Amino acid sequence: MDTSDPRQERPPPKRGPPWAIFNTLYMNFCCLGFVALAFAVKARDRKVSGDVEAAQHFSSKARCYNALATAGSVLLPLLLGALIVTGVIHLSKLAQESVGFFTYQFSGSDDEDQ
Repeated sequence: MDTSDPRQERPPPKRGPPWAIFNTLYMNFCCLGFVALAFAVKARDRKVSGDVEAAQHFSSKARCYNALATAGSVLLPLLLGALIVTGVIHLSKLAQESVGFFTYQFSGSDDEDQ
């Protein structure tokens, strides 16, 4: 009895396409989500055709692009938020200093001119 079934030797399918679809639809940073989706579909097609080595190659590329798309889509809004907060703090300090400067300039009395 031969117990080596070729279907049992294949690794289980990866969850690349849902992550790539999510990155394509909701977090499309520089089209990296679309590129990841293309590689995930190629990996799935290669896996169905039986070319496991090419499927693993495309799957690793899809995983890399998905990670880059997710990281970029999470980090860029955080960076933008931090820049806005620091800009508001800096502008509020400048506004306080300029109010003091203009109050000093225009509150002078006319007695000093005489």
